[in-house]
Amino acid sequence: MLINRVKELRARYNLTQGNLAEKIGVTRQTVVSLEKGSYVPSLLLAMNIAEVFNEPIENIFYKEGEE
Repeated sequence: MLINRVKELRARYNLTQGNLAEKIGVTRQTVVSLEKGSYVPSLLLAMNIAEVFNEPIENIFYKEGEE
């Protein structure tokens, strides 16, 4: 299972789901699904998210048990 820190980082950067969605070029519902863990992003989307948060992809997305 893929775990992510999108919700945590979004809160740290003071972004709403809508703000983040606009920055990464997806719908707010996609951000909701990402945060719930029900959506696995494409590599391009993961790269866009990493760019917004200025973090390496592996600091945002990781497999369960690899924290």
